Amino acid sequence: MPQTPSSHSEKRDFIRMRIDTEVSLLHEGQVIAALCLDLSSSGMQVQAAQHFRVGDQLEVRIDSEHAALKGLHASTEVVWIADQADGQQKLGLRILAMH
Repeated sequence: MPQTPSSHSEKRDFIRMRIDTEVSLLHEGQVIAALCLDLSSSGMQVQAAQHFRVGDQLEVRIDSEHAALKGLHASTEVVWIADQADGQQKLGLRILAMH
């Protein structure tokens, strides 16, 4: 189904911040190193070497290098996947809850 211009603009109602930082993905008892490419109040884009499926639930942790700043811990769901030429995946994650 094609997107209308208004439905595309609605997806961009949240400001995205490009961060390019290392994150840990927790999935089914495994900790997977990944790279968070951008972050908004409703989701994030992550690149990972491990493959996931749409609907997978992932815990995301971004550690803070500053003692005064708390890191980010969020429960997320994979909502889209883009396979990359190098075998990695870019993942669109919807934030379900912040901890």
